Amino acid sequence: MEMFLKWCRTNRITTPAKITRTSLESYQRYLFQYRKRDGQPLAVASQHSRLAPLKVWFKWLTHRKHIPQDPATELELPRVGYKLPNVMNKDDAERVLSQPDVRKPLGIRDRAMLEILYSSGLRRTELLQLRLYDVDQNHGLLTVRQGKGKRDRVVPIGERALAWLDVYLSSSRPEIVRKPDDGVLFLTSNGVPFTPNHLSLLARRYVKAAQIGKSGACHIFRHTMATLMLEGGADIRYIQAMLGHVRLDTTQIYTHVSIRKLKQVHATTHPGARLDAQTDEVSQLQIGPE
Repeated sequence: MEMFLKWCRTNRITTPAKITRTSLESYQRYLFQYRKRDGQPLAVASQHSRLAPLKVWFKWLTHRKHIPQDPATELELPRVGYKLPNVMNKDDAERVLSQPDVRKPLGIRDRAMLEILYSSGLRRTELLQLRLYDVDQNHGLLTVRQGKGKRDRVVPIGERALAWLDVYLSSSRPEIVRKPDDGVLFLTSNGVPFTPNHLSLLARRYVKAAQIGKSGACHIFRHTMATLMLEGGADIRYIQAMLGHVRLDTTQIYTHVSIRKLKQVHATTHPGARLDAQTDEVSQLQIGPE
C-alpha cells in the first residue's frame, strides 16, 4: 500500500474519491515500467502483490460508503504462474534427517522436529504451535490447531517420527523446559518457544550440511512428503487433506512435480514408449556417410 500512496502523492491524488479506473490502470503501467535500484523490473508476482490489496481496499471503501463506486472492480491483475516447489527424493530426505547429532539433547530435539515435518507435512508455524496434548501417541495422530485460515485438522504421524518424538519427550525436553510449563512441544535451548525464523534457520542449516545439491528449509519437507506420497500411489485428495488445502488446485501443483512417476507410467502403459530392436524401423536404419 505504501508504494501506491507514494505514487498518489506524486500525482497529487489526495483522497480515495479521486481514484478512477484510469488512475489504477496508470498505476499498473507504473509498476510494469518501474525499475529497482539494480535496474531490474518488478517480478510479475511483486506487481500482483502490490495490486491485489487495492482491490480489497476499494471494495471495503465502497461497502462502507466512503466512495460512491469501486474503481478497482474491473482491474485485471497480472497472471502469476506456478513455480514448481523444490523437493527431495527419498535418499536426499534420509540424508538430511541424519544430520542432527542425536548424541546430544538438542540433536534429538532437532531430529524429532525434522521427522514430524517429513512425516506429516506441517507448516513451520503449525509445528511450533503444537502442544503436548496435540499428540495422540496411541493412535498416531497430530491435531493441528488454528492452521492456515484458522482451520483445525487432524493428520497422521508415522511410527518413526513418533519414536523420535518419544525419545525427545522422555530425555531432552525435561532438560530444557522452564517452569511454569505451558505445554509447548518444542523449545529452544533457553526453554522458550521457537520463532518461525529460528526454526527455518535450523532446518536450512541441516539441508545445507547434507550436501544434496538442493536448498530449502521447513517447506522442502512439506513438498517432499506430498510428492513422495503421490508417487507412492496416494490419491491427491488425501494429500489435500494432509496439507490442509481448501482448494484442490492448490494441491495439484504436486502432479507437475512428480515427473518420475509420470515417466514410469508412460513407459509401462504407452504402446510406443519402448524401442523394439528387432521390429522397429528406426533400429534397422544404417546411417553412413553421404
